[in-house]
Amino acid sequence: MAIRAVVTDIEGTTTSVSFVYEVLFPYAREHIPAYVRANADDLAGLLDDVRREAGDPSLALEGCIAALLCWMDEDRKVTPLKTLQGMVWKQGYEAGGSKGHLYPDVAPALRRWKGQGLTLCVYSSGSVDAQKLLFGHSDAGDLTALFSGWFDTTIGGKKEAGSYARIAAGIGVAPREALFLSDNPEELAAASAAGFAVIGLDRPGNGFDLADWPHVSSFEQIDPAAVMHGEI
Repeated sequence: MAIRAVVTDIEGTTTSVSFVYEVLFPYAREHIPAYVRANADDLAGLLDDVRREAGDPSLALEGCIAALLCWMDEDRKVTPLKTLQGMVWKQGYEAGGSKGHLYPDVAPALRRWKGQGLTLCVYSSGSVDAQKLLFGHSDAGDLTALFSGWFDTTIGGKKEAGSYARIAAGIGVAPREALFLSDNPEELAAASAAGFAVIGLDRPGNGFDLADWPHVSSFEQIDPAAVMHGEI
């Protein structure tokens, strides 16, 4: 069965790990405390989510901020944290004209696949808002129109096969008609268990061992039409 959809991870796949950890995360960590204090009333629901995640319904505002910063330091994939990061990055992109990093091979490949009639989607632990900000303010221009679906941890964890089954159902394709791209072998394993075709991205600075999975170093090496034949 032919591939009809390509679902891509971001960090380490379309975007360098160094950009995420040396630019995006430090910006969020610096600005989260002031942002939360200034917008506490509007963030009431999100702060309740923080309290639930922390297991303390009586946690005060400063305690919530401390928990968020602790989760950042631990690189926890916690939905309220990821949502808040997206809000803070939005402020940064709009105020400072920041550009989201993409590897040079990404935008041409995405445009080519879109032109071939493939459905393109993003699945990242970063919030949907953060995903749209990165691709909307990318150094290759605004690419958001190329994508038909955006998925984050609200649909499930990236190392859980059920998440990928839900994504396939959400975009209207059978799992075996979807190709998932990621640098993380545990994510590839989960997508494969759900029936997806998978290809790993071995980008500079990535620390994962992809020996057990088909992998490439560039989107230029990927031909979705050939994947149904077990080829890259």
